[in-house]
Order: sequence, then C-alpha cells, then structure tokens
Amino acid sequence: MDLFQISLLFGVYSLTTMAMELPFGGLADSIGRKPVFLTAVVASLTSLALFLSTSNFHVLALSFALIGFGRALRSGTLDAWFVETFKAAAPNVDVQPALAKVQWANAVGLAIGATVGGLLPDIFGSVASSLGFSIYDVSYAASFGVMLGVLGFTMLAIVEEPRPKNVNALRQGFADVPLVIKDANLLALKHPALSILLAALAFFLMATNPVEVIWPTRAKPMLDEGYANTVIGVVTATYFFSIALGASLSPRISRIFKRRHAMTLAATFACLAGVQIALALQGNIIGFVTAFILYSVVLGVSETPASSILHRCVEDRQRSTMLSLRSLIQQLGAALGLVLAGAIAEIYSTPVAWIVGAVFLVIAVILSLVLVKRLAP
Repeated sequence: MDLFQISLLFGVYSLTTMAMELPFGGLADSIGRKPVFLTAVVASLTSLALFLSTSNFHVLALSFALIGFGRALRSGTLDAWFVETFKAAAPNVDVQPALAKVQWANAVGLAIGATVGGLLPDIFGSVASSLGFSIYDVSYAASFGVMLGVLGFTMLAIVEEPRPKNVNALRQGFADVPLVIKDANLLALKHPALSILLAALAFFLMATNPVEVIWPTRAKPMLDEGYANTVIGVVTATYFFSIALGASLSPRISRIFKRRHAMTLAATFACLAGVQIALALQGNIIGFVTAFILYSVVLGVSETPASSILHRCVEDRQRSTMLSLRSLIQQLGAALGLVLAGAIAEIYSTPVAWIVGAVFLVIAVILSLVLVKRLAP
C-alpha cells in the first residue's frame, strides 16, 4: 500500500464511525446495551478475519469499515450500563472514583496491547513467514483470540434487565432511534452545562490529539537509528501506563477540589496547556520523555471529571446517545486539530503547532470555569 491508500483506509474507518455514532447510540438506549455491544464484538471479529485473509485493497476497505461500524456500535454501551448498574446499587455514592478505576483498566489494557502487539511479531514472526503470512498477522491473530474471549466474558458476566426481543419491539427500537437522537441533541442544546462541557472537550481534543498522533515524528530524530523503533515502542507503552496512573490519581485530585468536577477539569486543562508548551520546547530525548510522561499522567486525570459531569446531567434513557454525541464531537475536534496542526507543522514546525494547540486548552479552561458557575447550584 502507498501512503494515499493507507490514508483512504483510515478515512473509511473515520467516516463510518462518525456516520453511525449517533444512530447506534440511540439504538443502545432503545433495545439495550448488551445486545448492541455483542453485535459490535461480532463486527470486530469479522473485520479481523477479513484483515487476516486478504491483501486486496477493496476487501481491506470493508475491513476498516467494519472496524468503524464496531466502534460506533460499542460507543457508550457498556459505559452506560456500568453507570446505571452502579447508581442502582449505590444511589447516593459519587460515581467518579469508580469511573477512574474503569479508565485505569482501559489504559492498562491499551498499554499491555501495545507491548504484546509489538513483541509478538519479533517472537513468532519467523513462524508466520514460514506459513506464508506476514509477521504482523501474528498480532492480529492474537487480537482475534482476545476478542473471542471478550465475546464469551460479556455474555456471561454482563447482566442486563432483558428488554422485549420480539420482532415488533426490535422494529420499534429502530423506529425510536431518530426520536432518541433528537431528544439527546435538544438536551445538549437546552442544557447549558452539557453544551459548555461538549465544547470544552472539543477544544481539549483539538489541542491534545495532534500531540498523541505526531509525537513519534518529533522524538525519532532525537534517537540513534539503531534503537529508535524500540524506544518509540517502549514510550508508547509508557504513555498508556501513565494515563492509567493519572486515572488512578483522579479521585484523590478530585477530593482536593472538594469533588467539584468542573473545577478539577479546569485545573487539569490548565496544567495540560503548560506541560504541552514545555513538551514542545524539549530538544533532547530525556527531557522530551520526562515531559511526555507528565503530559500523559495529566491526560489520565482529565477523563473522569468530564464523564462525571456528563452522567450527572443525563437520564438513563438518553445515556448511550449522549455518550455517542460526546464521542462524535470529540472526534470532530480531534480531526480538525490534526488538520490544523499538520498545516502549521508543515509551514513552521511541530513545536510551533503544539504551542498553538495549547491556546485551545486555554479556551477549554475558560469554558470549564464557566461550567463551574453553571454547576454551582
């Protein structure tokens, strides 16, 4: 594949995800979270099977479309199930510490996946080559096996109040999707706190996504070619572990701000702006990695305060749809930020692009401080 074809494949994934994000969030609110999530897992398994079976561009495009389809299906499903189950079991308990543990588990999973996915081709690549496969197919085969485990675990461990499964109920569930989406959008527009939160998160992703995507191109010239790829792999895993550490610290930091989650969010965004500028100014690998780890820890802290505010403002019947709306707005912000950062980096440099991105974090800080006043009552 040339770079244009690779870009097209990721474009197929992004477009599919964004186009289906809200409808399937609404479907999860209509017919239940568990069946929609299980359908997402099946879509992911199909995508992996297609990816392993071919090198044809058009089939791979279908595989990437299925990845986007699965992403859109699962967005906000088990998240909503978890919050609702938690609130039913502990109605007067702050959900934020529990969300922090979920975020920690998510980041640890990403870190382990990044590490193991990098090791497997080196360990079993020669075996795969002797069988006529690519060395990287080993990682995808392992992913397929883990996904089967997810399917079985979800069927056994996730317990949801069954909803009507007859054809008419399912048809009505699909028919209700536009109404659910309309209600969620109206809620976001009519609820000032939600509108401000979603805008702040969009600016947050506009600033931070270019750092997450572009950082290897900034770090690699600081490294010797002989070990650059290994260091990049180790730093990638460290990035996810650092996010996990930040998530685990989030409840303690929230207590410092007396569980005023909007104030925690404002302080976190302000710290991120400062660290992002510091990261951009680093000229050697030790300073860069140190700043990048600190940046990742603060990123981990930022997730759960935002989620806590959102769940506080939304009822169960709209929770999945609102989580999908949040995901969609964040993806749009991330895409816009990446385009802007790419253009600025091309004209000037990556550090300049990151420093300009810090301005978006300052805007997010201002919006979060407005949110503090909105949520005060």
